[in-house]
Amino acid sequence: MSISGPASRKMHYYRYSNAEVSCWYKYLLFSYNIVFWLAGVVFLGVGLWAWSEKGVLSDLTRVTRLHGIDPVVLVLMVGVVMFTLGFAGCVGALRENICLLKFFCGAIVLIFFLELAGAVLAFLFQDWVRDRFREFFESNIRSYRDDIDLQNLIDSLQRANHCCGAYGPEDWDLNVYFNCSGASYSREKCGVPFSCCVPDPAQKVVNTQCGYDVRIQLKSKWDEFIFTKGCIPALEGWLPRNIYIVAGVFLAISLLQIFGIFLARTLISDIEAVKAGHHF
Repeated sequence: MSISGPASRKMHYYRYSNAEVSCWYKYLLFSYNIVFWLAGVVFLGVGLWAWSEKGVLSDLTRVTRLHGIDPVVLVLMVGVVMFTLGFAGCVGALRENICLLKFFCGAIVLIFFLELAGAVLAFLFQDWVRDRFREFFESNIRSYRDDIDLQNLIDSLQRANHCCGAYGPEDWDLNVYFNCSGASYSREKCGVPFSCCVPDPAQKVVNTQCGYDVRIQLKSKWDEFIFTKGCIPALEGWLPRNIYIVAGVFLAISLLQIFGIFLARTLISDIEAVKAGHHF
């Protein structure tokens, strides 16, 4: 028995799309970004706490008056980048927002290529990088007593690498407190920071005055009391000895970034496929 008439002519055929957003990629990208977002919050919190302890929040001009670099600025910059990217990635994944996901993906790609370009340029122009690092180190030596965080950073660098100054203890003449000139009345005149001192295993407490007047003595005797190797040569020697560790860290960071780009691009493709299916 056949069906005919007006009712049969009113029948329509619809095309249904099977495209859907993968929950696996969606929540994996969300989990990936929530870690960076929380890390960004921690960095920002630590940076703002450090500034409040130093009184910078009540007088922001102190940042511009510092001739060297304030390590807290670097912490805050890293925190802002991680917080912004983590927020964009989390919200973009949960709300399936293509604009935020493209922003996140594009920023990660940009950072990845900047890191790659920086590594290549540093290898090709080693002399230029060495000169810039020397200028940077000397600038921070001048500001050693101006900021406690900068002071701790230099002390940690010198103690960890058993070095003193950029190219030697004489570089501490750049600092007004350690300068050997007759115009200086500082108690630290012709000395070096305690982080330059050769550690004494017998001492339980760090002697912060061990570097006083050490450069008044004959130069041939300096190595009995302080490290005489500069930090730039020390770092240049450290890199070849730890090249596999450095390469491993760089590779791990690169793989994490590539993984984030893959997740974002896959989720964007799924969302676009679903939206395209709605037009049928």
